[in-house]
Amino acid sequence: MDAIRILGGVPLTGEITIGGAKNAALPLMAATLLTDQPLTLINMPELVDITTMSNLLRQHGARIDQSALAPGSVEAGPTGRSMTLTTDKVTSVTAPYDLVRRMRAGFFVLGPLLARTGEAKVSLPGGCAIGTRGVDLHLKALETLGAKITVKEGYVYATVTGGRFKGANVTFPKVTVGGTENLLMAAVLADGDTTLENAAREPEIGNLAECLNAMGAKITGIGSGTLKITGVKTLHGARVAVIPDRIETGTYAIAAAITRGRIVLKGTRYELLEAVFDSMRRAGVSVEVTSDGIVVSAQGQLTGVDMATEPYPGFPTDLQAQWMALMATASGAGMIAETIFENRFMHVPELRRMGADVNVHGASAIVRGPSKLSGAPVMATDLRASSSLILAGLAADGETLVNRIYHLDRGYERLEEKLGACGARIERIVGH
Repeated sequence: MDAIRILGGVPLTGEITIGGAKNAALPLMAATLLTDQPLTLINMPELVDITTMSNLLRQHGARIDQSALAPGSVEAGPTGRSMTLTTDKVTSVTAPYDLVRRMRAGFFVLGPLLARTGEAKVSLPGGCAIGTRGVDLHLKALETLGAKITVKEGYVYATVTGGRFKGANVTFPKVTVGGTENLLMAAVLADGDTTLENAAREPEIGNLAECLNAMGAKITGIGSGTLKITGVKTLHGARVAVIPDRIETGTYAIAAAITRGRIVLKGTRYELLEAVFDSMRRAGVSVEVTSDGIVVSAQGQLTGVDMATEPYPGFPTDLQAQWMALMATASGAGMIAETIFENRFMHVPELRRMGADVNVHGASAIVRGPSKLSGAPVMATDLRASSSLILAGLAADGETLVNRIYHLDRGYERLEEKLGACGARIERIVGH
C-alpha cells in the first residue's frame, strides 16, 4: 500500500492548474446510458473513480474512447483529456457489487437504466466510510415516478411498469445531491412533466442538467431548489465540458494559506467556492481574482473563525477536514459544525498526533491555535481526510508519513506533482 512522505515547513509558491470535477464527471458519464448516440465529455480528470465508472459502464454495454490533447486546448479543456461514451445498446442491466462498492457514484446508473430499459439490478453502494448516506431518498423518489423496487441480498431490484416513467411532483425531505442527479436522469425520458422540489443546487448538478439539455432534454430552474423537467421520448449525443473541481480548488487554496505561501490557481472559477473564499478572508488569507487566475496567499498570523458545513452555496463538507488543518495553525478558537455527515471527524485523532488542539462535541469541533504542528506517521481514513493530513504535513516541522492513501487517488490527480512544482518536499512511497 502506498504512502506519502512530506518534509514540511516550506511556504508554497507557484501555479496549479485545477482539473475537471470528479463529482461532476461521474454522473455525466452515467448519462451515456440515456442515449444510443455518442456523448463526448471534455476536461476529464484522470482518477481511480473515473476508471471504476468506466469499467461499470462498459459492462452495461458502453464503448469508451479517450483522447489526450494539449492541456488548455479547446478540444479537451485545461486537463487535456476528453472521453467519448457510446451505448448503442444496453447489454446488461446489472451493476455488480464488485464495482459499485468501490464508489457511491456507481449507484447513478439506476435512474438512467430504468429510464432507458425499464429494469435494473444495482448493488447498494460503497465509498468512503463517513457516515450514513442512505439511498432511501433515491428509491422513494423513483417510486413516485412509477418504479417498483425491492431491496434484497444487497441489491436494488427495480422495474418500471410499461417501461416508461410517469412525470410526477417529487419533494425531497432533505437535500440530496445524488438523489437529485438520479432523479434528473430518470425524469428526462418520463411521460409528462416532473417537478423536483428541495433539489440540491450544487454546481455539479447544474453541469449535469446542462448536459442533459444539450442532449435534448427540457429542464428549467437550473441552479435553484426547484427543477422542472418535461419528458422527451429520446435523447441524442452532445459535447459537454466538465466544470472545474471546486474541492481540488479549495484544497490547494488552503495549501497556500497553511504554508503561508502564494499559489495561483488556474483553470477554475471563483463563484464555485465563494463561501470558502469568504471564510478564508475572514481568517486573514488574501484571495484575489486576476487575469492569471485566483491568487491565494497568506503570511504571518491567521485568525480562527467559526464555520458550518452546508449544502451549496454553503461551505462544502468535502473541505471541512482541510479547513480544520488550517485552523490548527490560526490564532484563537474556531468552531467547526458538521451538518452533512455524522462520522466526518475521523481525521481528528490523526491531526492530534501532529499537535493540533481539537475537541469534538457531537457534531461540532473546536480548534484552538496556533498549534506548532510536528511531523508524525498518520493514517488516512477517507478521501478528504487524506488531503487534510497532507496539508498538515506541509505546515509541520519534520517528516510526516501519510499511510493508506489509496483514497487519495480517487479524488486528486497528480497531487504530489502539483504540490512539488510549488516547492513542497513531497514524494510517494510505493508499496510502503
